[in-house]
Amino acid sequence: MQGKQTAPVHLHRIDLERNMHRFYLLSVQPTLFGGVSVIRNWGRIGSSGQTMVQTFEAEDDAAAALLRVEREKRRKGYREPGLR
Repeated sequence: MQGKQTAPVHLHRIDLERNMHRFYLLSVQPTLFGGVSVIRNWGRIGSSGQTMVQTFEAEDDAAAALLRVEREKRRKGYREPGLR
């Protein structure tokens, strides 16, 4: 992973009327075998949540996947912590 670093993305979705307190964390990490992984962690705020790892050969593919998921979550109402 020699190219640009992709910063981790931390998002929250809070809806008090629906008792919804969710988080979503996305990050890009190098693998031991020269690939790149997108790590997705999500769940209720205060819990450890669930994790999914997607591995890609190219950093550009991983960055595109991260941006695609981030756009999807923002469309669904997720925002940076502290913003509503």
